[in-house]
Amino acid sequence: MGHGRSMAKVWAGLSAAAVMGLAATASAQETAEDTSDRGYRVSTVAELGFNSPVYHKIQFGRDGTYFDYVEEGGQDVLFPFMRLSVEAKFGGRHNVVFLYQPLDVQTEVLTEREVVADGAVFAEETPLNLRYGFSFYRASYMFDLIKSERTELGVGASLQIRNATISFESGDGTLRRVRRDVGPVPILKVRGRHTLENGVWFGAEVDGFYAPGRWVNGSTDTEVLGAILDASLRAGVVVTPEIDAFLNVRYLGGGADGTSQNQAGPGDGYTKNWLNLVIVSLGFQYNLI
Repeated sequence: MGHGRSMAKVWAGLSAAAVMGLAATASAQETAEDTSDRGYRVSTVAELGFNSPVYHKIQFGRDGTYFDYVEEGGQDVLFPFMRLSVEAKFGGRHNVVFLYQPLDVQTEVLTEREVVADGAVFAEETPLNLRYGFSFYRASYMFDLIKSERTELGVGASLQIRNATISFESGDGTLRRVRRDVGPVPILKVRGRHTLENGVWFGAEVDGFYAPGRWVNGSTDTEVLGAILDASLRAGVVVTPEIDAFLNVRYLGGGADGTSQNQAGPGDGYTKNWLNLVIVSLGFQYNLI
């Protein structure tokens, strides 16, 4: 519970800082015309880099083990990161973004203690194959409160669709527990960017939501605490009128704590799952139109 509340406070602080800082920067600038003669612009963005789990624990079932992926599950190394999105700007101040974020971490370990997941008991020194798949799709809309020649500040909302597959499996395949889930998550969004005269620019983006009850899982019969925070700082340069390149540092975290009434298979439906990733990536934005 305390972990989720702390995430909510961090998200609120980052959002407020982004709004106040960028608003102050652009207060004296005039609105600029859209760079596209058509009145709209379409661009693609790709990021490649690595993610480092700094905290990741999970529990399946009230009597299950609160398993530490970083200390016990082989997530103490770096994993590849990729993010793809398509963005459309139109009407001067309107922005629509479609994002795909794959996240599928697979490791193999030898258990250091007895591990229990949804009633399955993996004895000490059992070869264990682990998969944490939590890819998601996100559609966002933002309205630019500030739109000037060098500065943008947009606020809006997103709908994220999670596509989760999480499994514990013994090395010989005789014992296995798998959780699968697809569901919507509502998110608030803030994004800003300021460009200097030499083409160097700085930006920040925050997507986050905190829900201490129903609806976070898109279900009225699921009582669960849930939170998500996707916050990044980036610095880039305008390479050509069509291409921007940037370095991005991102925090991606969240999780849930509660019991689902729709649990299929063994187990009581209880899940406790909290994840914190630090991500460093190189990104490129290409203006298609």
